[in-house]
Amino acid sequence: MATAHDRTTDSAPASAPAPTAPSEVAPQKGMTIGAVCKGLVQEFPDISISKIRYLEDQKLLTPRRTPGGYRLYTPSDVARLRTILRLQRDEFLPLRVIRQELAAGRANDEAAAAPQPAPAITTRRPPRRAGTSVRDRGALFSLEDVLEETRAEPSLVRELEDFGLITGEMRAGVKMYDESEREIVRAATELARYGVGGRNLRVFRSSADREAALLQQILTPSLRSRNPERRKEAVDALENLASVSAHLSHLLLIRGLRSLT
Repeated sequence: MATAHDRTTDSAPASAPAPTAPSEVAPQKGMTIGAVCKGLVQEFPDISISKIRYLEDQKLLTPRRTPGGYRLYTPSDVARLRTILRLQRDEFLPLRVIRQELAAGRANDEAAAAPQPAPAITTRRPPRRAGTSVRDRGALFSLEDVLEETRAEPSLVRELEDFGLITGEMRAGVKMYDESEREIVRAATELARYGVGGRNLRVFRSSADREAALLQQILTPSLRSRNPERRKEAVDALENLASVSAHLSHLLLIRGLRSLT
């Protein structure tokens, strides 16, 4: 019996220090929704607590809750949230499509492809997707900066201003352009290589104005609410609707172009 007892006690320590045990315990503590928001704000400047809650309401996130009702996010929850935000920001996917991507294992694939999740929190957003938030205009750039970064001709910038695609604003006697206007100049520069001038781009401006008017009509009551939380939720919804509209416009364009191939 002593020998059997010794074998039992000897075998216990062999399984106790298994490396997976500590890593499985730590995630159970989780992060609060405020901590998650703070940890991702450098990568996603437009993130907010209300936006995370909105994604929960859409059943895209299911953090566990404490007996007191507080949300706790595990590392896998944070990775899933990061994937959702990237798909919205970089690929302009609507939530319905994002849900399908997640069901297909998109979050797991991205987590496996990024073995260093901690540094990813401080990663800046890709420059080609800058200025896509309705909340923040981002940094301002002088004309010289815009020309240097986009390699556009000054005449093209003037043409875009003449036709109302960009406006700029005066700061201390210098005209400055925000990130979205810089990217408009970049896109117009690429189109100019194919002979598309500022005059031809007015159709894009007209279409965008009509889409903006539609979204404004839908959300104006909430955006003007005296309740700060309701206004934040309305802005989150506006971000999502903007992504859906962009995705729909892209799909309609692709369908129209199929007849040419």
